[in-house]
Amino acid sequence: MKNIKITLVFTLVLLIDCFSQTIPTFITDSLDTYVNRGLQQWQIPGAAILIVKDGQIVVAKGYGVKELGTNDKVDANTLFMIGSNTKAFTGTALALLEQDGKLNLEDKVVKYLPDFKMKDEWVTQHLNLLDIVSHRMGLETFQGDFMYWTSDLTADEVIQKFGMLTPKYDFRTKYGYTNAGYAIAGKVIEKVSGLTWADFLKEKIFKPLEMDRTVPLSVDFMKADNIARPHTFVDGKMSVIPIQNIDNLAPCGSIGSSITDLSHWIIAQLDSGKYNKQNVIPFSVIQKTRQLLSIERRVRHPYNKTHYSLYGMGWAFQDYEGREMIMHTGGVNGFVTSVTLIPEEKLGVVVLTNTDQNAFFQSLKWEIIDAYLGLPYRNYDSSFYAGFIKRQETNNKWLKEVRDSVAMNIKPELSLTEFEGKYKHEVYGFAELKKVNDKLELTLEHHSKLKAKLEYIGNNRFLCTYSDPTYGIKVFSFEIENGKVKSFDLYVDDFIDYEAYKFVKQ
Repeated sequence: MKNIKITLVFTLVLLIDCFSQTIPTFITDSLDTYVNRGLQQWQIPGAAILIVKDGQIVVAKGYGVKELGTNDKVDANTLFMIGSNTKAFTGTALALLEQDGKLNLEDKVVKYLPDFKMKDEWVTQHLNLLDIVSHRMGLETFQGDFMYWTSDLTADEVIQKFGMLTPKYDFRTKYGYTNAGYAIAGKVIEKVSGLTWADFLKEKIFKPLEMDRTVPLSVDFMKADNIARPHTFVDGKMSVIPIQNIDNLAPCGSIGSSITDLSHWIIAQLDSGKYNKQNVIPFSVIQKTRQLLSIERRVRHPYNKTHYSLYGMGWAFQDYEGREMIMHTGGVNGFVTSVTLIPEEKLGVVVLTNTDQNAFFQSLKWEIIDAYLGLPYRNYDSSFYAGFIKRQETNNKWLKEVRDSVAMNIKPELSLTEFEGKYKHEVYGFAELKKVNDKLELTLEHHSKLKAKLEYIGNNRFLCTYSDPTYGIKVFSFEIENGKVKSFDLYVDDFIDYEAYKFVKQ
């Protein structure tokens, strides 16, 4: 009996030792230093890091603070908004409904939403559920997002306005990342299941996975305890910004979660849908969400081997050093996050940050993955940060030049009162300009909380500064014909939308 006990103890020690030996030295010796240096360099208030390997949590740790100016530390249960990492949950919800025989993923959208319309009637009749979640509807990436983002529109109004857009490309010919497609998916889930999208996720995914603190909606996040506050740069200074209501687009990006809760999701994803030895998500559902539906682009890595990026049902896919990476990133006002799975290595990595002005959430991900794959340490964060600083310097130079133009007090060829009035975009609706002192003030029909000041800089152009800093600082060009103001082109930050919106004077 004594020898058996000694043998068992020795075996247990060997197993523990073997497991500990699989943890790369970067994780055991350098992770804290790397993260703390990154937070300081990028001015990130707080972050949370999760590493899952072989079904075990290797790291689940918070760093920094939930809000600048406080000593309220981030911990493993702190909620962050995860942005578009929400999409994998929505894709899973659709696949679960198919598993239950309540829909077929190749069903047409109009089967469930008979009033839904696209501008092209043929597309209306042929658009299916896979199209709306794999970004193959013919739109440009983010096309239309300005109209909905942090707007007063309901989800139904978002879907209606989305259908009025003219896609930039032909149907199913080109990948274009389309957030509103997931709003449509959310409505289909509601019609088929009898539950709201939020309640379906809570009942069918969060509860079985014991994701007890995870919230599906931004309004829930606002009311939750132990949350990270969003931050961005305002006039060059990292600042706290308000939490925005984005629930009209909830199925594309409104979930708030912690690394503790997300560890349950990651463990299930890496173990055929099992959590706590229970089959929580059928493996067939996991496989369905990972079907390759859209070609996103050809990709290159600065050091290692990769070739293509593809897209499925809320997941992106990339080959990397002979392995398949299943991943997504998420960005909403004041947060950027990443979730990465390498199933062949039984490895999952999650990085959550509470500022939208960093690439650290990506550089750390790559460092951890390379460490587990036995690849050389590259110090990605150094090169990512150098690129960020270069872009920031270019932007600051441009901003100084346009603000210098404002300071020159150039007089427009028409008085500012001639620019006043209502303007209409064919899909969005109305914008209004009013003269306030020596500037114009912009208000928008469907963005009651958003205003902007327009300052003249010459050549019928105005510098637009939005009240919400995440909308950016942009130059609007006005068209003047026969001494009359005819229209202007509205722009927002690329983080929201790349397209120009032409508003015509009424």
